[in-house]
Amino acid sequence: MDDRRTPPSPAALGDAPPTTRLRVVLLLDVLDGKQQDFLAAYEQIRHQVAAVPGHISDQLCQSLGNSSQWLITSEWESSEPFLEWVESAAHRKMVEPLHDTVRDTTSLRYVVNRETPEPGEAVRAAVRRGKPAAAPAAGLDPLPEPPLCSGGVVRHAITFTVRPGSEEAVGKLLADYESPESRVDDTTRLLRTSLYMYGNRVVRAVEVEGDLGNALRHVARQPEVRAVEEAINPYLEEERDLTDSSSARAFFARAALPAVRHVASDPRAAAAAGLTRLAFVHQIPGRDGPSQARTLSDLDAADCADPGRPVVAATVFQRGDVLVRVLDLRGPADAGQLARGGRQMNLVTDRSAQPA
Repeated sequence: MDDRRTPPSPAALGDAPPTTRLRVVLLLDVLDGKQQDFLAAYEQIRHQVAAVPGHISDQLCQSLGNSSQWLITSEWESSEPFLEWVESAAHRKMVEPLHDTVRDTTSLRYVVNRETPEPGEAVRAAVRRGKPAAAPAAGLDPLPEPPLCSGGVVRHAITFTVRPGSEEAVGKLLADYESPESRVDDTTRLLRTSLYMYGNRVVRAVEVEGDLGNALRHVARQPEVRAVEEAINPYLEEERDLTDSSSARAFFARAALPAVRHVASDPRAAAAAGLTRLAFVHQIPGRDGPSQARTLSDLDAADCADPGRPVVAATVFQRGDVLVRVLDLRGPADAGQLARGGRQMNLVTDRSAQPA
């Protein structure tokens, strides 16, 4: 069948007015280390695309669950001008700068059928109310920015504090639960969960293949995880109710501890069995967080590059005044020499999924 414009039938649309506008969705998997080149290439071509007859608008979006996954959506007056352009030599030449920055692309095309609200309705409704439409509440997204992805692995952590004196009880609860199913869907899998405590601070670091958001929702639905989370609720310094969606979103938003950098001497070595994993927590002034994260990560990267040092991989997580370094080590190591002013955290549990 020809995928050029096919007018929708009145029966299919009911009373809705027909439309010929086309929505094009382009899914892209950007290569590790090529994000800036990708953005530069997109910036180079987007104004050229905007000048193509029939083009209405486009948006560039980054996945909130995986920083290597991007989405370009564009809208066209109809399918004819888009298809004439996409099949042209001019199009092929225009998009050449993107080719070396992406691993894979998928293009989807849809004729716009209906819209909610209808064009102009949001503005008219705001005028009727006498005020602009309300913006969504800020600060409640459990993933405030796309999480770090390196080598196809997404890394993220959450941190929270429990009431002083409850550390032993909380540690036992967090150590004894049954691991959830690692397979989330066809593209997402839980790879590893490492849980640490220092004093009354808890840090849970996860590694995911695929989409982090899907993985977090999958874990939250597991009965064994829900039971543990309910059991530790009375011990938390700040109350939460994970059965209430806004309370849960607020908790995960304030608990988010994003990975800011991951370095490894060799990805294959970092994934090998038999490595020791240590974690260190650094308490720093919030304004110094980003610079301290860069400094410590540079030092860990130098250790990874030195064959005489035990560090195989290192991830720095930082938000506000909390900075956590997770190191994978081969052979014996002096934790004191690796601490760099941080406090070694106690390992509660470290669970890896079986190879797929």
